[in-house]
Amino acid sequence: MNSPQISSKIKEQVHKAREASLVLANLDNLSKNKILFNLGESLRENYSEILVENSRDMAEAEKMLKRGELSESACKRVFLNEDKIEQMAQNCESVASLPDPSGQVLKATRLDEGLELFRVSCPIGVILVIFESRPDVVIQIFALALKSGNAVILKGGKEAQNSNRVLTGLIHKTLDTYKTAPINSVSLVESRDEVAELVKMSAELDLIIPRGSNELVQHIQKNAQVPVLGHADGICHVFLDEAADEAKSLEVSLDSKLDYPAVCNASETLLVHQKFSDELFSEILLKMQDSGVELRVCFETEQRLQNFPQFKLKKAVEEDWKTEYIDLILAVKTVKSAEEAVQHINHYGSKHTDTIVTENSELAEWFMNAVDSAGVFWNASTRFADGFRYGLGAEVGVSTGKIHARGPVGLEGLVIYKYKLYGNGHGVGRYSDAKRELLHKNISMD
Repeated sequence: MNSPQISSKIKEQVHKAREASLVLANLDNLSKNKILFNLGESLRENYSEILVENSRDMAEAEKMLKRGELSESACKRVFLNEDKIEQMAQNCESVASLPDPSGQVLKATRLDEGLELFRVSCPIGVILVIFESRPDVVIQIFALALKSGNAVILKGGKEAQNSNRVLTGLIHKTLDTYKTAPINSVSLVESRDEVAELVKMSAELDLIIPRGSNELVQHIQKNAQVPVLGHADGICHVFLDEAADEAKSLEVSLDSKLDYPAVCNASETLLVHQKFSDELFSEILLKMQDSGVELRVCFETEQRLQNFPQFKLKKAVEEDWKTEYIDLILAVKTVKSAEEAVQHINHYGSKHTDTIVTENSELAEWFMNAVDSAGVFWNASTRFADGFRYGLGAEVGVSTGKIHARGPVGLEGLVIYKYKLYGNGHGVGRYSDAKRELLHKNISMD
């Protein structure tokens, strides 16, 4: 049960974040960029302090790993070095170089002479971001939140709390230097009790973005009374069509799985047309196996590979088709047609990212229209599903939902819109009883 002290503390924190969001909504782009460039330099100048705090976290993370409280992949994500700090600094500069997403006129309509309606992008307001392991997320999220004009409350995992604190402290120092944006533009919470309070504050918070394990995301989605943007699973598919190019099949299949297996945009299932070359099929899977991938295959695939004794195959079960391994495990299924592949993806997939490898352009277009996912690719690795690679500067998370934002969520996903109506003493009475018709003419924004 949450204590009155926690409730009071959280309410005050959210109140200050709300006040900060009102200032940020009117902050000019030049001021935002100055803060971000200065923060980048501050990260470079204070890298030794960051590394000291990160070493404390790594020591604790390794203890948690030994106790079974943290996975090996999560433990690795806690680690920072000079290169990663430099990447954080460059991320600040990258976001600063992007256009301001707030205050953009999206649509303009002349309702009557002297009466004009504008749909204008604006910040969401106050956002709670819950994440695990990666302390560099602190900088990524702040940069995107500031640029889009949002205040953000951060909840990281205890395995990286010292790193999170020192990075947040550097942000506060930077904000204090310029004094154009309030220090409360970003703040930290560190306990589960605080999160339990926050997720119920529908009148004070505008959005929650959970980043982390399936269990974390599902817990937030189940318990939150505030809109949640995110995804629980990353069950991504690669489909090799009978008309697939050999080189492209190798590159896309291997890269999708092996480039970084422990992330949500890595492939978990390989679907292969029954007329796809057995020799090429075996070559792809052998390279997977040689790279340490455990192959869990359907009966048809097992039969196709029976003449290749070098394979160590495991029979796939129903659970394999709907599991996000984030590990060196790959489910493999032979399909009779592209239609069967699409049916499989739409049934077992998580609506994250799926790709087809084929030289049949008509089929590729059909596949991309038929697959119900946030990202659908043709002859390209699923690993391209990333905010930085999309040119978004960075991403605050990935959404598989269908409201507001979908796919990697960058700056544009952190703004909504409002309607601004400019009149000259107009009232609706003059348009009643067909006295006068509204024009509804589009205003060119060229």
